[in-house]
Amino acid sequence: MVFLLPGVKFDLDLIQKYDTRAPRYTSYPPATELSETFSVSDFQMAIAASNQRKTPLSLYFHIPFCQSACYFCGCNTVISNNKNIAKPYLKHLVQEIKNTTALIDTDRKVLQVHWGGGTPNYLEPDQVEFLWNNITQHFDIDPQAEVSIEINPRYVDRNYILFLRQLGFNRISFGIQDFNSQVQVAVNRIQPEELLFDVMSWIKEAKFESVNVDLIYGLPYQTLQTFRETIQKTIALDPDRIVVFNFAYVPWLKPVQKNIPLEALPPAQEKLEILKMTIEELTSNQYLFIGMDHFAKINDELAIAQRDGTLKRNFQGYTTHAETELFGFGATSISMLEDAYAQNHKQLNDYYQAVVAGIIPTSKGVKLTQDDIIRRNVIMSIMSHFHLKKSDIENKYHISFDEYFSQELEELKPLEADGLVSLSTEEIQITDIGRLLVRNIAVIFDTHTRMRETKFSRAI
Repeated sequence: MVFLLPGVKFDLDLIQKYDTRAPRYTSYPPATELSETFSVSDFQMAIAASNQRKTPLSLYFHIPFCQSACYFCGCNTVISNNKNIAKPYLKHLVQEIKNTTALIDTDRKVLQVHWGGGTPNYLEPDQVEFLWNNITQHFDIDPQAEVSIEINPRYVDRNYILFLRQLGFNRISFGIQDFNSQVQVAVNRIQPEELLFDVMSWIKEAKFESVNVDLIYGLPYQTLQTFRETIQKTIALDPDRIVVFNFAYVPWLKPVQKNIPLEALPPAQEKLEILKMTIEELTSNQYLFIGMDHFAKINDELAIAQRDGTLKRNFQGYTTHAETELFGFGATSISMLEDAYAQNHKQLNDYYQAVVAGIIPTSKGVKLTQDDIIRRNVIMSIMSHFHLKKSDIENKYHISFDEYFSQELEELKPLEADGLVSLSTEEIQITDIGRLLVRNIAVIFDTHTRMRETKFSRAI
């Protein structure tokens, strides 16, 4: 059975056939390939090479704290009502900035800044300003930079929102997950509808340039009808971007999910119906399907970047600046340079000890081979633009695409027979049916993880 939707076709039979596990490809190689054999000195050498390239920068700052646990969450968080816990963290975070910028050519322009978590608005306004001032002191922030922050709408008021905008943030994101009160209780994330509309009104009053909201399908007690109501209310909120995540129930990896009643989760068939409805509702209400789980208005920068061929994926998802290299600060954060990825220590004590010792707090990472870099370009083109011109890869890396990827092209033929992809002598084109299954196409080019698919969430 095939349902026609703008820019994407929803084929239930094929989705069920290809319902396998695959990386989300926020990086290639995926983060599962980060290894403790990658040392601090390896990262220092990668930074030196990065300075030689003089590429512009993206910066990520991780604020891990939350006042309460959301049972669906898969992030690295620290749950505490004692806000004093943030004071030593900020002290060490600023010291890490000083330690690391001693190695970075800070004449390189910063085009993107993102604060994530956890809950960045766990911080008091004076703490936000303290961190912001230290960032601007040590980096050259472009006047047109994208400066974004994630917030928990339960812990802000109008003054806090206006303060963030006045300080310099111009993009903002918050999680809705679901408007339904029964679902909210089941996942320990109670936020009344009136509150969410108030927060959006404050954001619009503050004139943020872009607003993103997150939804999750597959949560306990969700039904097709209740989530349709959530989608309709979300459209009424009128955000610029909407991300609709598939809930992955993995209590063996995230013990907090054991609080979720397994029997209350919607069955697989209903999840597919919810997904179909979501795509149908959003794409018929002026939201473009950007890819994976992202939707954006036609005039949003994500949509523009996709049309211009400058869309990219990194550890935060889709991003509009393909040319930047990412430096992550704070516990668990990941830096993403052209030829190396490095992750900071996850445990606060380990992170603090490294920072106090004046050492970059790298716990693991991966050095990319030339083959990794070539395959990353292929995979990211497929994930971001749904097509790939073979000549782009051939000219950039001086290879014959058909010879280099002869095995992969052969493995794509069954997917072509199923209508997911169109292969020609010049390009690989993802079809409207294949867009929802783009991870299944990208994994063909992934030499790292195809034999270890159980580590990843399902493609749909």
